Amino acid sequence: MLQRLKDIRKTLHFSQSSFAKYLGITQTAYSMIENGNRPLSEKYIKIICLTFNVSEEWLVNGLGEMFLSSPYEEEFIRIFSHLIPETQEYLLLMAKELLTTQNKLLDYNTITKKNLQINHLPDFHS
Repeated sequence: MLQRLKDIRKTLHFSQSSFAKYLGITQTAYSMIENGNRPLSEKYIKIICLTFNVSEEWLVNGLGEMFLSSPYEEEFIRIFSHLIPETQEYLLLMAKELLTTQNKLLDYNTITKKNLQINHLPDFHS
């Protein structure tokens, strides 16, 4: 289960510190759980599964898929199946454009964050 816990965190692109915040614990406490020095309680299993849409069966027993299907996904598929082919094609095009825009925004935010970190480095040359 500990490897699956780590897999969830890495799949979601969280550091130990940021993942621990969702659980309401310190990074040190979370690290102890992930390293097997402290048990992952039922409470935290529930929090992880509810917060990140993770399958409890997968987390605890390794069975099935990591994530439960999204309720949005099910609704989207239901709506999509009722559209005429031309509208389906248009919706698919729009979804691809949204994904491209989202990725550009995420890349921009990542670059901006890195630049802010670089600009705040101490000046050792003085």
